Amino acid sequence: MEPTPLVLAGARGHGRRHLENIRRLTAQGLVRLAGVCELSPLTAEELGDGLGTPEQSTDLADLITRSGARIAIVCTPIHTHADLALAAAGRGAHLLLEKPPAPSYAEFTRMAEGLRERGTACQIGFQSLGSHALTAIGKLVSEGAIGQVTGIGAAGAWARDEAYYTRAPWAGHRRLDGRDVIDGVLTNPLAHAVATALRIDGADRAEDIASIEPELFRANDIEADDTSCVRIRTTRATTVTVAATLCAERPGEPYVLVHGDRGRITFWYKQDRVLVERPGHEPEATDHPRTDLLENLVAHLRDGTELLVPPPSAGAFMRVVEAIRTAPDPVRLPADAWRTEPGVGAAPSAKRRVVPGIDRLVAAGAERLALYSELRAPWAAPPAEVPHP
Repeated sequence: MEPTPLVLAGARGHGRRHLENIRRLTAQGLVRLAGVCELSPLTAEELGDGLGTPEQSTDLADLITRSGARIAIVCTPIHTHADLALAAAGRGAHLLLEKPPAPSYAEFTRMAEGLRERGTACQIGFQSLGSHALTAIGKLVSEGAIGQVTGIGAAGAWARDEAYYTRAPWAGHRRLDGRDVIDGVLTNPLAHAVATALRIDGADRAEDIASIEPELFRANDIEADDTSCVRIRTTRATTVTVAATLCAERPGEPYVLVHGDRGRITFWYKQDRVLVERPGHEPEATDHPRTDLLENLVAHLRDGTELLVPPPSAGAFMRVVEAIRTAPDPVRLPADAWRTEPGVGAAPSAKRRVVPGIDRLVAAGAERLALYSELRAPWAAPPAEVPHP
């Protein structure tokens, strides 16, 4: 078959990863970069080798029409996702849409309904949901390898420099110019932890959520949250708790922890690595392959292969986004609850804010399925439960 023509909207920042993946798939003859949509054209150096000379424009819809693209990758600011997705669909393109798909449940619903009416295939960019480890974990659970599942925890202790929040006008905002953005730790950088935990429970659709308890905090001088946790109760009677921070003392790989009454499973989702621990057995570690979401979308368009992350399977995650959006604004941590350290970036002047003890609290949240307030974090107030509408 001829390579599938596509356009990339948002080729800088995180979009560079998409550009490299397109380069890989171009070399395999699967896709062809027909256009790039950016506020200013990519230079030859930014574009690099192996991608030809794609058309460039600031108008995504017009670019799709002129280039004949069948796929549009949308990797733009969160609050632009829905409008750009619908504009692309209106010109006949199918979609790979970066996470989070929208900043509110209403925007997500508007977009999903519009795509369905147009018959547009859409893949939501939760790359961890392409991991074959999820099938292996499901098999282990169904076979009773760890007994009855008693809950699912997830932990993410990352670090981001203060410059992370000045890289773009929308970064670190809950709202911008009257529009929702909701660029918090659980809804954007560590959104995979939430989505992956829900997928493991088999509770990834909107109707699978019973209640949500968020606790939102910020050490950085931002509007959104950088140190937060959320406890979700699903209609399967499972408790799913996710604890995360961008102010870690010692940043590490995020993971999901499946608790059973006869063992547990740890899944490092960025590494596709699974560890099974059971009393009376040696720990068993396995590594798994991953299906690339763009490859899966191309296969779907060519031969009907089932999409791995269609919009309905992001519904539960979007309920969490909505609970965070409607929660009280994040609590600013007192000055004695954080310190400044040299940043993790290349710039000698880079600085970052660190919350002492947060690594332990994040791990304990996943281990005990507890919120920061229940773990007696000195800066955390008791939570307020958000019922499922």
